[in-house]
Amino acid sequence: MNYKVTLDSDEVPKKWYNILADLPSPLPEPINSEGKDQISDLQKAFTKAALAQEFSPDRYVDIPNEVRELYMQIGRPSPLFRATRLEKFLNTPAKIYYKREDTSPTGSHKLNSAIPQAYFAKKEGVERLTTETGAGQWGTALSLACNMLDLDCTVYMVKVSFNQKPDRKNIMHIYDSQVFASPSENTKVGRQILAENPDHPGSLGVAISEAMEEALLNDEVKYSLGSVLNHVMLHQTIIGQELKLQLEKLETEPDIMIACAGGGSNLAGSFFPLLKDKIAGNSETEFIAVEPSACPTLTEGSYEYDFGDTNGFTPMLKMFTLGHDFVAPTVHAGGLRYHGMSPIVSLLAKEGYISPRSVHQKDVFEAGITFARNEGIVPAPETTHAIKATIDEALKCKETGEEKTIVMNFSGHGMLDLKGYASYFEGTMQNAK
Repeated sequence: MNYKVTLDSDEVPKKWYNILADLPSPLPEPINSEGKDQISDLQKAFTKAALAQEFSPDRYVDIPNEVRELYMQIGRPSPLFRATRLEKFLNTPAKIYYKREDTSPTGSHKLNSAIPQAYFAKKEGVERLTTETGAGQWGTALSLACNMLDLDCTVYMVKVSFNQKPDRKNIMHIYDSQVFASPSENTKVGRQILAENPDHPGSLGVAISEAMEEALLNDEVKYSLGSVLNHVMLHQTIIGQELKLQLEKLETEPDIMIACAGGGSNLAGSFFPLLKDKIAGNSETEFIAVEPSACPTLTEGSYEYDFGDTNGFTPMLKMFTLGHDFVAPTVHAGGLRYHGMSPIVSLLAKEGYISPRSVHQKDVFEAGITFARNEGIVPAPETTHAIKATIDEALKCKETGEEKTIVMNFSGHGMLDLKGYASYFEGTMQNAK
């Protein structure tokens, strides 16, 4: 039995996969809101490379050698594990595999995009990147990437997560970034929100507005986004391309693939290279996106044009959304508290290629604890959503006797999220809905 499938360093992919070339129907283009020109503002806020990749029609985009080398330095390719102890505990005939994105220095998949974004910014002479972060995975990843490439970094962290997860903030400081609780007094939009509600818990939409405002007002500053947009999805496909090669080594194909869903980055990264085959009619794999019931973007949101941020700095994107002024309950999975969803993920869900479901907070923490007690790894609150669905699907196989192969993207570890686990054991955790 293969408990672990590893790849050699020279098997790190040399190209990113761009699913725009293979979508079943055209992706609706971003539009300006009435009387404004946010699309032109993108050219001021983002690097030229990010925008070129955002709208590239090419099926594959070359990964610069310097970026591949940095990928190798942070531990890519990442391993694929068989969850044999969990299978035995569940008494299921299903085979469960998980792709370990928690092995990076910052403990999540986010470095896969942070490194190229910082690399291209450095090449263009940018002095500082500014960004938002929810639970802190993206903020820590961009902080490290900027530190590796000698760039300054400013992070606006959603206030509730800033208070819940102080160690994320400490790591960003170790990597020499400035970190501010959002909404903050640093920006006009932050000051306006605090004037209306001094106790505002913050949201990713607000934090994006603050980070965007800085980039729009400072010529030496560019904005960097950790999810949602196509160039971020593009970078993350390093996951799925490695995974596809690992599954080939196992001589198996997944019946079910599962990932948690916030803005869409880890889901897109692991799904898209395999979804390519389903779109082409060559695969029967089911792709399941799992989100919190407290922020049910795909399961209860509307598919319409909306802003990516609270203040309307971004163009309007066609996506599943709960409304750009939506403020999610303060669940511990801060990375999944975003009002919208990647336009590409949204389109694929609308077309039926991705099946969304929502789960409750207590249930996912219970699933995460079950996983940790069997596989030994403490998962991030976001990752527990994928684990919950994985366990549910494995138990269905127990009932039917089907020997399905289930593959889950293990997006990050939870060693900096122990306050959430403490609230579960103390009995103070709320289901939030």
